[in-house]
Amino acid sequence: MLKKIYYTSIFLLLVSCNLFQKQNETDKKVVARVGENYLYEEDIKEILNERLSKEDSAIIVNNYINTWAKKQLLVEKARINLDEKKTEEFEELIEDYRLDLYTAAYKEALVNREMDTVVSLEEMNVYYLDNKENFKLNEDLIKLRYVQLNSGFSDVELVKERLARFDEDDKRELQDMSLQFNSYSLNDSVWIKSLQFIQKIPVINAENKKRYLKKSQFFELTDSLEVYLVQVSDILNRNDNAPLEYIKPTLRQIILNKRKLEFIRNLEKDLIDEAVQKKQFEVYEKN
Repeated sequence: MLKKIYYTSIFLLLVSCNLFQKQNETDKKVVARVGENYLYEEDIKEILNERLSKEDSAIIVNNYINTWAKKQLLVEKARINLDEKKTEEFEELIEDYRLDLYTAAYKEALVNREMDTVVSLEEMNVYYLDNKENFKLNEDLIKLRYVQLNSGFSDVELVKERLARFDEDDKRELQDMSLQFNSYSLNDSVWIKSLQFIQKIPVINAENKKRYLKKSQFFELTDSLEVYLVQVSDILNRNDNAPLEYIKPTLRQIILNKRKLEFIRNLEKDLIDEAVQKKQFEVYEKN
């Protein structure tokens, strides 16, 4: 009962839109007809573009018209041949779906226009602390800095020293030298997937990674072509609690989804309350 009343105003809007549409259909150029259903030139324009040749356009238009006609003919046959009960069920489903589309679009428009989408770090932190056990890692994470050099690089020891110590002067000097590196990353404040790092260094693999990827460990690896210098700052293993900074996008989306549900609940409640106050919505008690 509530659902039907809730949709009444939107249903009236749809009816008026349909009447308006019928009044203007006489001004449109008809391309094809199946029974009382018409296909108009403006419907076909949407499928064409200027880059198509006349021959290609004709083929596309012909296929579109035939596909449209087949659908209309099948629907007409279905209406004739399906039993009345089944037809009524379909019509109810179609009507419910149509109303659901309109109301969903309306609610989404209100959410986008009026709901606050700013999520503060404090909100994320509070939610994270309250639900920390729900955020478990499904893969290993690592914080590190590394430099990848040619095997003949002349200042390997200097780079190694600066990468391990990493004070402000070292950071500046390494950045200045970076054009000489084959690859590097000096930002060890960001969590990355350990697999993502392992793929960069062929010397490390799934079997030996535990030996190298340890918290606060510095190591040097070489192969026939390159030297790899790595300082591991921190590491988290699969099933550890996910760090806040790593799941901020997820937390933000969770908070926004909860806020959206609350917004829609309040919207629906206000809609009912307003309709009752204006005597647009009444529930009649049974005798």
